[in-house]
Amino acid sequence: MPRLSEVIAELDALWPPERAEGWDAVGTVCGDPEAGIDRVLFAVDPVQQVADEARAIGAQLIVTHHPLYLRGTTTVAASTFKGRVVHGLIKHDIALHVAHTNADTADPGVSDALAGALDLRVTGPLVPDATDASGRRGLGRICELDHPETLRDFAARAAARLPATAQGIRLAGDPDALVRRVAVSGGSGDSLFDAVRAAGVDAFLTADLRHHPASEAVQHSPLGLVDAAHWATEWPWCEQAAAQLDAISDRHGWDLRVHVSKQVTDPWTTHHSSGAPN
Repeated sequence: MPRLSEVIAELDALWPPERAEGWDAVGTVCGDPEAGIDRVLFAVDPVQQVADEARAIGAQLIVTHHPLYLRGTTTVAASTFKGRVVHGLIKHDIALHVAHTNADTADPGVSDALAGALDLRVTGPLVPDATDASGRRGLGRICELDHPETLRDFAARAAARLPATAQGIRLAGDPDALVRRVAVSGGSGDSLFDAVRAAGVDAFLTADLRHHPASEAVQHSPLGLVDAAHWATEWPWCEQAAAQLDAISDRHGWDLRVHVSKQVTDPWTTHHSSGAPN
């Protein structure tokens, strides 16, 4: 059975913490470096139901994409919901490790997993990492479809292949426009419109598109927009990351049991379609 420190060293090799954005909070939140690890749970969000799931399956380590304390804190009091998570993890000897923007830009990274879920062929990063001589790392991915399809069909592909959420898939642009090349970015992507336009793609699939950036984007060009739930665009990374750790476990003879949480932790739980505009 490997120690936590050994498993974390391998995770840091996959997603080096120094490649995280300066504002980010990645790495190990809690856990004894000398503790033995034989079961790991991957999830998007470090929320209570994920901590409860880890305890139920006997996992000693949770690896999440989203940080628990992104903006820092001065307390882990159990009177706060994040503090309760920390108290529960420590009480039950469960470590928590975060790979966020360092996993976004990795090779493979979050957007590679998103592209894979949609059966897209990745041709390169949307925003290349200037420090990567191979040109493979970076934010987002530019992809090609094996066969052109309408924007409507591409959105339907996303709806069918990404995990189901209350939001579903929103579409902006001409539904009948043909799509051959697309940009994808797991998580919030409306800061990337300049790079998307420069890439000359037909559509952009991401999450959390706000009204004004989306409105300006469709007025600026015929670019199609496909907006999925934030959680849904990042969940495929959990399966990809779990497979990477499985391979590491096999290489070292660790016999780790690696699980992926299928709990939908997207905060939106219900969707009601509004009436047609007058």
